[in-house]
Amino acid sequence: MRLLAAALVLIGMALLPGRAMADPAPALRARAAQLVTILAGPGNESDFFSPVFIDAIPVDRWRALAADLRRQHGRPVALGALTQQSATAGQMEVRYERAIVAITLVIAPDPPNRVVGLRIIGSRQADDSMAAVLHDIAALPGRSSFAIARLTDAGPVLLQSHHPDQPMATGSSFKLTVLAELARAVQAGERRWSDVMPLGPKSFSGRLMAWPDRAPMTLHSLATAMIAESDNSASDTLLLGLDRDKVDAMRQRFGIADPRSLPMLTTAEAFALKMPANAELRRRYEVGTIADRRALLRDAAARLTAAHVDVGTVSENPVAIDTLEWFASPQEEIAQLDWLRRNGGDALSIMAVNPGIAPANAKRWRYFGYKGGSEPGVIAMNFLVQAQDGQYYAVSGAWNDPVARVDEGRFVMLMTRALNLLAD
Repeated sequence: MRLLAAALVLIGMALLPGRAMADPAPALRARAAQLVTILAGPGNESDFFSPVFIDAIPVDRWRALAADLRRQHGRPVALGALTQQSATAGQMEVRYERAIVAITLVIAPDPPNRVVGLRIIGSRQADDSMAAVLHDIAALPGRSSFAIARLTDAGPVLLQSHHPDQPMATGSSFKLTVLAELARAVQAGERRWSDVMPLGPKSFSGRLMAWPDRAPMTLHSLATAMIAESDNSASDTLLLGLDRDKVDAMRQRFGIADPRSLPMLTTAEAFALKMPANAELRRRYEVGTIADRRALLRDAAARLTAAHVDVGTVSENPVAIDTLEWFASPQEEIAQLDWLRRNGGDALSIMAVNPGIAPANAKRWRYFGYKGGSEPGVIAMNFLVQAQDGQYYAVSGAWNDPVARVDEGRFVMLMTRALNLLAD
């Protein structure tokens, strides 16, 4: 899925290990105080940041990121706590009107001690509550759904929710079901994570689309690319290579409240069906039975490939997200996450590669697994987490708007707030 940038990459210098220093150096404190002004509005970036920083993060990109923080949290009002970690690095807090944002700051060792590295490592809402999060989710335009469950030996126990049984378009979240079928096959002795499968068919978007056709890849490597990078070629290869009927059967283990969910489409098929040239095929698919859809996918296979997808057609505005998608409710996603918790094996380490939120927030948990999905009008996020006391939870949410793009950064922040409150 495409997520808005949540942090600037630390550049130029690495943090040095060691204990925090009680009294930050004057140069670091001065730059930390100036950062509040730099975050408040454009101006003086070339005097504040070093050339090496600006080469990596141009001023216009920095200004866009600073503006996004103001949109989410209000105006930056003051410098909070500042802890020095090395001679040139420290962690600081900036108090915004509605949140406290934690930042790692690295300065050059010599005067004028310009900033060579900056990283946003987390945030928390001021005076936040789960009730406030649920209110904000419910207030999103379009449709939204959300659920938190404690995972027990007897099954998930719902703790907080907003329309938890409402089927939602979930984008690439469907790849969790492909991962679950692979984990089942390994558990049953039908496959091994080290088995090799040729790459193909290719799909649009993702690193593997540029790889050689039929490149030999292990199932583990394909699964990691599918989950951690949301690589579409990897997911389509696995969905078809594992047998679509078996993936569909795995999907039905977790409830199938919405008949639109079957058969499970590859990414190439789904977006080829959304193309204007395939409008008649799409109409037949939308009104057909599951058997009709399976037959259509077989008969029209030559027209439903990535070569027939014009990415520009589906990259700006929602297209058929109410009729042609991968649908699931938060309760179904939670059931799937619970199954993976108990049966996933290596799938759990694969889910932990990309946390989907700021790493500092994810590190509040003993284990943090994630997969989400997005496209215009759609964002969904699904988390399997283990608290420091060993208790597992599943958190799932989605936001759909069939007539307008959704604000992905806004939804990421809502889910991050829920996770932080759950971790406290």
